[in-house]
Formats: sequence, C-alpha cells, structure tokens
Amino acid sequence: MEHSWEKELKGSPGRKNIEVDALGRQKKIINENPAQDGYNLQLSLDYQLQKKIEEIAIKNLEIAKLRRASIIAIDPRNGEILALVSLPAYNNNLFAQGISQADYSSFANDPDRPLFNRSVSGEFPSGSTIKPIFSAGALQEGIITPVTSFLSNGGIRIGQWFFPDWRSGGHGQTDVRKAIAESVNTFFYYIGGGYGDFRGLGLDGLVKYAELFGLGETSGIDLPGERSGFVPTEEWKKEVKNEPWYIGDTYHFAIGQGDVLVTPLQVANYTAALANGGTLYKPHVVAKILGSDNQVIRKIEPEIIRQEIVDEDYMRVVQEGMRQAVTSGSARSLAALPVEIAGKTGTAQWSSTKEPHAWFIGFAPFDNPEIALAILVEEGTGGDIMATPIAKDIFSWYFSEGDGFKEGNQNQAIQ
Repeated sequence: MEHSWEKELKGSPGRKNIEVDALGRQKKIINENPAQDGYNLQLSLDYQLQKKIEEIAIKNLEIAKLRRASIIAIDPRNGEILALVSLPAYNNNLFAQGISQADYSSFANDPDRPLFNRSVSGEFPSGSTIKPIFSAGALQEGIITPVTSFLSNGGIRIGQWFFPDWRSGGHGQTDVRKAIAESVNTFFYYIGGGYGDFRGLGLDGLVKYAELFGLGETSGIDLPGERSGFVPTEEWKKEVKNEPWYIGDTYHFAIGQGDVLVTPLQVANYTAALANGGTLYKPHVVAKILGSDNQVIRKIEPEIIRQEIVDEDYMRVVQEGMRQAVTSGSARSLAALPVEIAGKTGTAQWSSTKEPHAWFIGFAPFDNPEIALAILVEEGTGGDIMATPIAKDIFSWYFSEGDGFKEGNQNQAIQ
C-alpha cells in the first residue's frame, strides 16, 4: 500500500530560506514554506475477516500437509477488497528495522516462496471456475437457450482423440444450469468448440468473453506486481509453439485447461461480476483518504471497468446454475449453511506428476450478494476436496459472527 500510495502518504517537506552572516550564523528568515503532513489511508479490508480467513486456511492446509493458497473476499457491490490472503506468508515487521540475513535467507530459499504475493501475481489454470463465463457468453450469443440440452455419456470423440467427462458414463441429458452445477465437460465442449452439426462459440468467442470478464488484462488494483494472466489465441500458438490451433485446444480452453492462465484476483473479480449481474469493478484496497486528524478528505468511489456484459436474464440463468451447484451439485456441502450460497468448484490440471490445484468461487446471500469469494489451494487435488471446505468455514463464520451476521441483524431491525 505504501508503494502504491506513496504520493498521498508522504506529504511534502518544508522549505526555509535563511540569511546568515560570514560565520554561518542565522540572521533572519527570508521566506518559509511549512511542511505538509501526508494523508492517512483507511482500507476496505475487514480486519476480523482477514484474520479469520488466515486462521481457517492455515488449519485446513496443515491437516492436508499443504502450504500454498490464495483467498480473496470482495464486495460485489463496489469492488472493495474485504480480505486478501496469500499463503505461505511472513511477518513484515521483520523488515521494519532491517531484516537479519538468516531470516531473509529462510524466505528467499523457501521453495513455497512466502515473499511472493500469489493472490495478485500468481498465474494459474482456472479449471472449471471459467465455465460460468462461457455459459453466459453462449447464452448471450444465441448459441444456446436456457433449455438447450446435450447428452453427456462420458465424453466426445474426434477421430482418435477422446475428450472425457469427469464422471465415468457421463451425466445424462444436461442443460446449462445442470452443466454449471455438475461441471459437465461435454456441455462445454459443445458450446466451446461445437460438435457435429452444432456450432459453438469457437476460439474467437471464448477469447471475447474471457476478455469481457477481465482475463488477459490487469484490473488496476492499488497494489504493485499485478499480473495479467494469459488468454491464448491461434496467432500466439503459431508464433510461440509453431503449431496450428486444433479443436482440442478449443475444448481444453472451454473447460479452463490448456494454456489459459488467471490470477486469483481476476477470478475473484469476475466472480463478483457474476454475483452482481454483470458489472466488472476495478478492485481496490483503499476505501478513504484521511487527513492528519483522520477527517475524510476523499472517499474512493467505485470505478466500473465494464458493465452489462451479458443480458440480465442470461446472468440470472448462470447464477441459478451456481446456486444449483450448492443445492445438488459439486458444492452441495454448503447447502446446510443458514444463508443461501451460490458456487462453483474447479480442479485445474497443471502437472503430469503433481496433484491438481483446487478452486472454489461463490457468493452470498444468493438474492442480494454482499460477499464474493475466490479460493485456490495449490495441489489441493479437487475443489470439492480442499477449497469448498474452506469456503464453508468462511461463510459460516461470516454469517454467524462476522459482518454478514451484523448486517443481517441491522436489516431485520430496519424492517
């Protein structure tokens, strides 16, 4: 924060012109400009939520003998970051008076890179968390309607290549809500690359909606080191890999695999856009600029990057699919919570020798979202295995003891 807001924080030094005699003794002040205090910053972070997320994440990671995770909570109504956790972390007070060589070496030589802010700078395959975006795009482009369905019987075959569903034998007849809820790959092969006589979005359509929801570009968050992720194109593959773009590349892109890369921040931000009906805000950590006596100098107003990405009715269908993921799909362990939650799990292959990354995205309350979550556990095997339990603990605390609980009580009092 100090790096990004240096101009506001540092103020300006004073200046004094002094007349002195031949011995250097002050005779009189010719002119003087007094020093100006810098401003203070009030952050949007919910301190108790930040602490609780760290506690929940560390507990779950220790049980699984894992260390690397990113968790971001964002307010979908304005883009304010409520919590931003990158693990493993470090005590930044060690740097305040000059860190010892031993401490610095322990950080620098740690293979899990605690000095690396993976939430903002890490780039990962999205897994199935990208599927709601492409569902929205297919609806908007008229590729499908809310009742269009395809038969999932285990996957599809193109020549010698087979593209599987994650469930052996498939999921049966599947419409878009069920496809999101159960993460049915076959449905997304169809709407992504097409199959037989059915025309999908194609590579250009996938790129269009990935970019509309903020992938492939930085969001402009007020933190340094943000990366843009990567959205693959036919031209890029030809230039970098000297290979043509195959239909299999399109299928992999449509389910969040292949060459597409996202940051946890981007995923949190498009989750917020899914929650609020299609407005992509510029995420920010500073809420207010305060004077030296903490009076409000300026409130940081919400800044819209893009809005009305998809028609409201189509966004509602996607939201209903994410809600169905909780009531009967891959995130149904959240169904018992006292607030209605919408979500989507993801499992992202990234190595032939290591476990996949585990993702969860979601928002709540379903009909009036005030918090959106993006959770990534590196090498967490599957979204339902590692990421969803963390989400369950976070939502449970937030709506029973945290600000969600307090806001709910306030609303009841007003009513």
